[in-house]
Amino acid sequence: MWFSRRWTSDDSVTPPPPAGLWGDKFGIVATRTLQTIILVVAVIGVVYASIALRLVVIPVLLALIVASAIGPIVNALERKGWNRALGAGLVLLVAVLGLGGLATGIVFAVRSQWSTLVDQATQGFEELRRIVAGFGVPTDDQAINDGLEQVREFLTSSSFTSGAIAGVSSAVEVITGTVLFAFVLFYFLRDGGSIFEFLIRPFKGEYHVRAQRAGLRALDVLGGYVRGTAFVALVDGVFIGIGLFVVGIPFALALPLAVLVFIFAFVPIVGATAAGVLAALVALVTAGVTPAIIIVIIVIVVNQVEGNFLQPVVLGRSLQLHGVVVLLAITAGTILAGITGAILSVPLVACVWAIYKAWRSAEQPHAKTPRKRKQRAKKTPAVTA
Repeated sequence: MWFSRRWTSDDSVTPPPPAGLWGDKFGIVATRTLQTIILVVAVIGVVYASIALRLVVIPVLLALIVASAIGPIVNALERKGWNRALGAGLVLLVAVLGLGGLATGIVFAVRSQWSTLVDQATQGFEELRRIVAGFGVPTDDQAINDGLEQVREFLTSSSFTSGAIAGVSSAVEVITGTVLFAFVLFYFLRDGGSIFEFLIRPFKGEYHVRAQRAGLRALDVLGGYVRGTAFVALVDGVFIGIGLFVVGIPFALALPLAVLVFIFAFVPIVGATAAGVLAALVALVTAGVTPAIIIVIIVIVVNQVEGNFLQPVVLGRSLQLHGVVVLLAITAGTILAGITGAILSVPLVACVWAIYKAWRSAEQPHAKTPRKRKQRAKKTPAVTA
């Protein structure tokens, strides 16, 4: 047709540029889709390979997290004149003894009262249901009873224990993982810089600089997150534990509840709240309605102080993730690796996000430099005049 032709000055038709099978718009969309599918398959493969090799992956991840948190102590000792290996060994010894003692205390404090806590929480929920029914709120008793029975069977069964330690099923695996964690932690503390330089050696030029920035930023975010979260968890456990003891909860139950609050506080958003609900249900059975309400108020106040003051001040820029991202990360981590996955998922996602931003931010100074120079050039004559 005459209107579909483009005419030149010599009355000849200029043909459109040739487009290959993947060169048109549909081909570009198909290419991007194929790239996305390949990336998703690669990520899924890495995740499932990590789960299959959890006996190696989990100790290495834990060693990396702990090393990022206590590594500045080794650096400080080296600046004081200590030998790097000697300082790393001393810090490792203190860390292993401290973490081992803490883990042992947590296990004995919680395990001895776990069945009692489950029974008290179940009775507390039933008491809460009776109170709600007294106000005329309709409830499905059969569905609630079935749900309570399933939760109770899960919490008192061995499947909960295996899920809590991410599939570690024997004492041999626990010992192997602990020894591997100690050795890897020592090498991270002593030779972390050289290990990192070896890993980024394939990057050249500007990409090497970007990799250095991304690695240092990720280490800073991971260490700040671990130290800040541990402090926030300690505050949550101490204050809620004191509240439980003050309202009349026996010390034998208040202590494991405070320990559970401390552990669950490492899971952002939902952890401390879930532990607080458990504490309120136990208080409802053992002390009555008024103490339970007081515990709920204490949990709300502690969570508000934590969310509005402690986390912004203590964590700083360590956790710059939207709440939806945090919830999705916790859900995925819990499905893949139980409670261990729920605890590790958020710092790992924050670390990946920090690496991405640091890698991208390497180009920003080049874009902003001309603007700063122009502003300075304009201000300098005014000052000299």
